[in-house]
Amino acid sequence: MSIANLPGTDSLPDPAQLGVAGGLPEANWLEALANQFFQAVPGSTTSTSGLAGLHGASTSSPASAIPAGLPAGTTSIAGAGLPVSPAALPSTALNPLPDLASTSATPPIVGYETINPGWPDQGGLTLPSVFPFSATTGIPATPFDGLLNDADLLGLLEASVASVPALSLASAHAPAHVPTHLPVSSTGLVSSTPSFYFLEHAHSSNESVQIPGRSAVVPGIASSQAPFDVNLIRRDFPILQERVNGRQLIWLDNAATTQKPQSVIDRVSYFYEHENSNIHRAAHELAARATDAYEGAREKVRGFLNARSVNEIVFVRGTTEAINLVAKSWGGQNLKEGDEIIVSHLEHHANIVPWQQIAAEKGAKIRVIPVDDTGQILLDAYEKLFNSRTKLVSFTQVSNALGTVTPAAEIIGIAHKHGVKVLLDGAQSVSHMRVDLQALNPDFFVFSGHKVFGPTGIGVLYGREELLNSMPPWQGGGNMIKDVSFEHTEYHAAPGRFEAGTGNIADAVGLGAAIDYVTRLGMDNIALYEHGLLEYATHHLRQIPGLRLIGTAADKASVLSFVLEGHKTEEVGSALNQDGIAVRSGHHCAQPILRRFGLEATVRPSLAFYNTCAEIDALVASIRRIQRK
Repeated sequence: MSIANLPGTDSLPDPAQLGVAGGLPEANWLEALANQFFQAVPGSTTSTSGLAGLHGASTSSPASAIPAGLPAGTTSIAGAGLPVSPAALPSTALNPLPDLASTSATPPIVGYETINPGWPDQGGLTLPSVFPFSATTGIPATPFDGLLNDADLLGLLEASVASVPALSLASAHAPAHVPTHLPVSSTGLVSSTPSFYFLEHAHSSNESVQIPGRSAVVPGIASSQAPFDVNLIRRDFPILQERVNGRQLIWLDNAATTQKPQSVIDRVSYFYEHENSNIHRAAHELAARATDAYEGAREKVRGFLNARSVNEIVFVRGTTEAINLVAKSWGGQNLKEGDEIIVSHLEHHANIVPWQQIAAEKGAKIRVIPVDDTGQILLDAYEKLFNSRTKLVSFTQVSNALGTVTPAAEIIGIAHKHGVKVLLDGAQSVSHMRVDLQALNPDFFVFSGHKVFGPTGIGVLYGREELLNSMPPWQGGGNMIKDVSFEHTEYHAAPGRFEAGTGNIADAVGLGAAIDYVTRLGMDNIALYEHGLLEYATHHLRQIPGLRLIGTAADKASVLSFVLEGHKTEEVGSALNQDGIAVRSGHHCAQPILRRFGLEATVRPSLAFYNTCAEIDALVASIRRIQRK
């Protein structure tokens, strides 16, 4: 099929009028061609700037980049979301397109964006269980070896008329940043009556809501999950279009903090634009809106963790504050001289130092669960640590330094068999796997919002309701009291008794939006995709001479700590940064576990669901260049 026969091309301007050089059209003519092409797709009703952003001149935000007129399962061929190895990119190509011409022989694996009928179906997601490699070279069969030139692009457009790429719209099929607490009328539009927290008709999260001035109605979280498509998901994260040292940013520092989707950014902005007020008690509308949003976020956290009650969800600044709260409140009340606290060798400093402080104050003792040479907890040695003086076990579900996934259910069960309370640190687990607190049954669970694609400065302490209500408040002030006189103060029950003063209301609401986002993608989908990505990265890093992976447990989450022979970790981190690759180098606030392996520091790439195999290829190529120096 020739380009002249493409539907709608009869109305395109003459290429000669647009400054064609050497017989090939320039970007503006290609954009017009793409727009005509997408208008001609069956079912299309809305035009889109099909190639806008090819040279960095995008006219839409990431949240609005999905062509509304495309039928389900299709997308524009705009390059903004397609991951390409930065090593192959010219410094001027802000939004490069992959070279699809090299994919005819072997199915592409970058981001799993093309479905191969030969890959097994797993729970509704068709993903590779074994990554395809070239039989002749042994090199991974990644298709992104170059960039599309104008002639390739025209060929792609011709081929696409007959077979539109089967890409899903993922979560971006509608603006996910619409607040779910807005009142909804019977017509599906926003009601003029706010769902005040002191009224009875607050709508359920199953309803669709519509923000004034927006045309798209957003499904509630109860609607069916969209297919997982990493290319479209990447468009939801505006910072992934950032350039560092002339290269496309590759964010592999997710264990330190995760990037934020547009829906979270917009939700926080919407709060300050339309709802900002202190919460509870005030009789005006903005206080009601703010309270609805804040308490709505608490319910989203409860559902996300499968806690029994919102009364078990306390908002704090983050994991560190949550652990300190339990140490000072529960520990101050229940620990005495001679008592023992068990922690694991894997712990972040935030799950060591607070217990050392309260142990020093009370005359208690810290005991440590050892790990094997892969970085996994030794359960037999763990159980031998218990005695009549053991009062608490506090351990991480996923190691931030090694990525080890601990056998949390077994550890908790053993502790409870001995009548001992358990705190589970979920800072590194909540973004990678489903957490079911009723199944795990810890006494406390803690995590930070910024680790799960939400804002910084907001986190959660879960505690069993009866346990929280038996603990003294950690801080005193407003909000946490029922009645105050100069002689006596009566405190609220949980969670209010632990939320003194004005909390981080806007960022709690932003955390709720982040939970909406990952819930829409599906935590099981995320876990499956990231597991494949981790296996791919592990395989290729192991092929680099002189590279030693630290933490090789069979059950791991998306952390790839390593050291490179002959190179300091800070040198490796700095060199990777020159290629636009963000990793963490240092001790990762986990010095005891690194010293267990004879180290003071590692280089730590860490993955999230918006990372791709192409980015892993770029990481590997950059490390190989460093290794050759």
